[in-house]
Amino acid sequence: MTPKAPWNRRSLLTFAGAAALAGCAPKATPPSDGSSGVLKFSIVAPESASSLETFWRPIIADMEKATGLKIEPYIGANYTALVEAMRFKQTHFGWFTNLSGLEAIRRADGEVFARTFDPGGDDGYNSVILVPSKSKTTLEDILRCDKTLNFGIGDAKSTSGTLAPKTYLFSPKGIDIQTCFKTLKSANHNTNLVGVANGVLDAATGNSTSLRLQRERDVERAAKGEPTLGDKVRVVWTSPRLPEDPIVWRKDLDPAIKEKLRQFFLTYAQGDGPEPERQRGLLAKISIGGFKPADDNHLLRVREMEATENLLQAERGGDPRRIAEARKALEGVKAEEAALQARTGQSADAT
Repeated sequence: MTPKAPWNRRSLLTFAGAAALAGCAPKATPPSDGSSGVLKFSIVAPESASSLETFWRPIIADMEKATGLKIEPYIGANYTALVEAMRFKQTHFGWFTNLSGLEAIRRADGEVFARTFDPGGDDGYNSVILVPSKSKTTLEDILRCDKTLNFGIGDAKSTSGTLAPKTYLFSPKGIDIQTCFKTLKSANHNTNLVGVANGVLDAATGNSTSLRLQRERDVERAAKGEPTLGDKVRVVWTSPRLPEDPIVWRKDLDPAIKEKLRQFFLTYAQGDGPEPERQRGLLAKISIGGFKPADDNHLLRVREMEATENLLQAERGGDPRRIAEARKALEGVKAEEAALQARTGQSADAT
């Protein structure tokens, strides 16, 4: 990936040395509530140090200028690392996926205060399953579960890479992905896409954002005579629409610090003129159009997906007690969604 190409915000690449780059090694004394004026912002490591420098440093510089705070990036090797960093107060706020954001709320005293939207105007994205474009593999072949295919799944805390395909495709058909395939490999979306494109994997999960950005990168690569990947894969399954990513802070942050961060995120890249246009250009490189206000209700759709998956697993196991508990949990989430709809006129994923 060249530094000028957009970075897929849903990619999850283990980047050796990223923690050292961000200066985020665990410390004996955890950061304060932010009143010191120094905050750590957690993001998933991109594909290289140069892309971090190119894509994130200007945005963080804008954040520092607007808030008067010192913002230090904290680079996580995977979603769980970001949740644990917030849990042990090594970070103050961060950009999460929906499922990892839910974990941050449950385990790290986190709270959603904003969420992203797509630069193209599509407010949401889809999980997909990819196969090599030249192969004859169909969705029916994948669902046959005859242990002949090498399949790529996402990170365990990935909404589109793991939760969505299990909830909307495999579990409703009674399929346990752990016993379905010849091999099952867990990786980020980019790695899975490359694996399918090169024929290493017979099929893999991904998402519409990752695929779109790959095809955008391919335009630049083709112009340079470099090999392209997007045309080497095709989609055989697409999930229902998934909500965009949340921005989560620790509940114990100083209220004055929270307000500074809120004002930055909700005004950044908004309006007309050269400065907002410049800011939108920076965000577009990480596939963000801007930010909208949100709260924990933003994650109701993902909680419903999770509860649905738990019920399907319980039904597959046949334990009446577990089935009853899972059904009660799902009904509880649906009741919260109905209450939100009645109170605001909005569905959970529209917050």
